[in-house]
Amino acid sequence: MIHEGILRFRGSRYLWWGLGLSAGSALLYSTQRGNHPPSGGTWQGYTLGTIGALLIIWLTLLGMRKRSYASAMGSVQGWTSAHVYLGLALLVVATLHSAVRFGWNVHTLAYALMCAVIGSGIFGIYTYLSSPRQLAQNSGGRPRSVLFAELFQLDNKGRDLARACDPAVSTAVKSSIERTTIGGGVYAQLFGVDRSWFMRADSESTGSQLVRNIDQQAVVDYVADRVSRTAKRGEPATLQALIAVLCRRQAVLRRIRRDIRLQAWLRLWLYVHVPLTFALIAALIAHILTTFMYW
Repeated sequence: MIHEGILRFRGSRYLWWGLGLSAGSALLYSTQRGNHPPSGGTWQGYTLGTIGALLIIWLTLLGMRKRSYASAMGSVQGWTSAHVYLGLALLVVATLHSAVRFGWNVHTLAYALMCAVIGSGIFGIYTYLSSPRQLAQNSGGRPRSVLFAELFQLDNKGRDLARACDPAVSTAVKSSIERTTIGGGVYAQLFGVDRSWFMRADSESTGSQLVRNIDQQAVVDYVADRVSRTAKRGEPATLQALIAVLCRRQAVLRRIRRDIRLQAWLRLWLYVHVPLTFALIAALIAHILTTFMYW
């Protein structure tokens, strides 16, 4: 798959580049000894800092490359592969540049933001590699619009069958369709929160009440319970058909909600990764300016 090819691009070429950069940085760092203990202020530290800063700037160019469709500067797949491996190598370079000396200052802030960007990037790669496969398995290769079209047909069929049943059943089924919720806010999309309800009515009484209908299970159980209690001839067969429709509707809704949840997680990391990257650039500029002001 193309998503897996990002990590294996041309024999994992950029993995070796990243390992080579990390090894070279460690070797350069090891030359700091004697009267010049490791720090960001030695020539080795400045060299590592320059490499790290250039890496950060280059890594931010991936978004521009994705939008430059006519660019001859390598494929997007290659850029993305390099972005992953060189981004991981950046963590080694920056850590050696700092000599693991931290404090309450803009320098540590820049380092912390860099770690946050890399961490969100790792999560993004995991999501980017796993979600397309899960989305395809969940939908059976069909777009979400096809699932919604099937849901619409099941809703109509459910209403038609419910009209032939006891008024209490008809009320319950129709209200469960009308009060079904899909998606919602960010939290609801990410965790598949279901806030569906249905109007539970009893033919033996005049009262009715709204009941939670998470995963449509409550209305399915309600209709199933009516099969053995109905007094109308022929209604048990109609109720059985209605249960089959409701169960199929339940399965389709599960697929739709799972599709929405996977898509939401696929987008979430970008909403975190991109703002953190801009914050990192600002902190990096402040880090460089303060360094040269007190050099």
